[in-house]
Amino acid sequence: MADDFVLMADIEVDAVAPSPRQFILQGRGADDADYRLELRLEMPVDVRTRAVLGELLTQSGVRLYRRLRTPLRTHRQARTKTV
Repeated sequence: MADDFVLMADIEVDAVAPSPRQFILQGRGADDADYRLELRLEMPVDVRTRAVLGELLTQSGVRLYRRLRTPLRTHRQARTKTV
C-alpha cells in the first residue's frame, strides 16, 4: 500500500444481508467496534448469484484505507509546534 494511505478499519465480516442491488456487511473491527458497510451494485443480481456472493462475503474480511491529504503529524510534532 502506498505511503499516503492509512488503515482506518480492519473488519471481520459476521453477517451479510443481500438485496437485488446491494449487500450490507456487518462485523466487528480490530478496535472492537461494530461496523456496517453497504456495497451497492450498478445492476441487479439474480437470486442464485446473490446467495453465492453473500456466502463468499460472509467468509471474508474488509480493510478500509483512506488517502491522506496531508501527512499525519506525530503527537510529538503537534505538541512542539504549539509551543
